[in-house]
Amino acid sequence: MTFRTVHEEVAGAKWQSLFHYHWPAYEPWYLAEGERERPSYLECYNALRRHMPELLGTYHTLCELAGGGDLSSRLLSLYRPPPYITGCSQAVLASPAATVLARNYDYPPELCEGTILYTRWNQRRVIAMSDCLWGVLDGMNDSGLAVSLAFGGRKVVGDGFGAPIILRYILEFCDTVPEAAAVLARVPTHMAYNITVADACGRYVTAMIAPDRRASIRRVAVATNHQKKIEWYAHALASETLIRERQLSILVDDDATTDERLVSAFSAPPLFRHDYRRGLGTVYTAVYRPNEGRTEFRWPGKVLDLSFEAFAEEQITVRYGSRGLHSG
Repeated sequence: MTFRTVHEEVAGAKWQSLFHYHWPAYEPWYLAEGERERPSYLECYNALRRHMPELLGTYHTLCELAGGGDLSSRLLSLYRPPPYITGCSQAVLASPAATVLARNYDYPPELCEGTILYTRWNQRRVIAMSDCLWGVLDGMNDSGLAVSLAFGGRKVVGDGFGAPIILRYILEFCDTVPEAAAVLARVPTHMAYNITVADACGRYVTAMIAPDRRASIRRVAVATNHQKKIEWYAHALASETLIRERQLSILVDDDATTDERLVSAFSAPPLFRHDYRRGLGTVYTAVYRPNEGRTEFRWPGKVLDLSFEAFAEEQITVRYGSRGLHSG
């Protein structure tokens, strides 16, 4: 697959081009369960207005750029989208000098957008790995707030938003971990996710959110793919969520662990996974340094170093297979 860095501070022709490129794949996905299973435009609009009203201006702009169609506008709300399952490992290493949020995104490569967007839609500058055209898998804003999501390892599906739009909302309108935690406590999600948030002051939390119970938000530095206990045993076994959690916990609890040691661990088993056949292989590694306004996207043999002050537009091709990854 090809990863692209795209710098467009005000949504316009570049975002519109991305929409037209990805829409032929998103439309059948959105309709996979039948159109009646998806909420109406009015339901989507009212849900956004109730829970994330500050996003409505950006939402309207993107809907217009997408052509103003009913179906695309419904999808862009990310309200009650079709369910989807990822892997992922993420951890925070906080010290008086600096904070690092690192993560591996484990997912079928062919279903990943691969777009790293630099935007300034609502005063704050944001660098984020895009999902569902404007949602966020992981990212950082210029206030020094970084976020990352992982699937929560539960089958439950309910009334709420896809986590990528919640993460977008946090990066657009929050400055600190307490502000982000307040959002995660009140905005409903349609599936179980583990959201890790860190800021430049060394604060961090992991929020275990789900549609059927209140969010559990604690000062936990590590998250993989279960919430407190294993509930979906087949997925837990296939994804090795407990093994990965233990590896990360050992690292962050060790006073001798440096930033470099933590980041390097994401490049090797058990955190880096080659199980692409089952859609559980590592697609990329992301490293966020909110104190410096800098992020790295990593693949074997390739590191893409980006910041709010230096963000070149380029493309990177990565080949995934049972024998490993190759980037060029």
